[in-house]
Amino acid sequence: MFVLELSYTAPLDRVDAVMQEHLAWLDTHYAAGVFIASGRKNPRDGGVILAVGDDRAVIERLTASDPFVVHGVCAYRITEFIATRTSDPLAPYRQRL
Repeated sequence: MFVLELSYTAPLDRVDAVMQEHLAWLDTHYAAGVFIASGRKNPRDGGVILAVGDDRAVIERLTASDPFVVHGVCAYRITEFIATRTSDPLAPYRQRL
């Protein structure tokens, strides 16, 4: 599993100009079962996405396709972790060491 932390690298007006493309990109990856949660950080200087996957290279390519990255308004920090404990509704995402 991965925590994808977005940090805006441009003013919010430039971020907002690309927001609809970014939301459509999110929807695509939710539908594919890769993303399980996302949202803005508070204060609004970026966002966070929880992504399911085992291959960091795949996640790196995925984040590079985010319209926010394509348009140069954000950078990603990718943290991989092994979700050995979850709430019951997230049990399908539990991993083994």
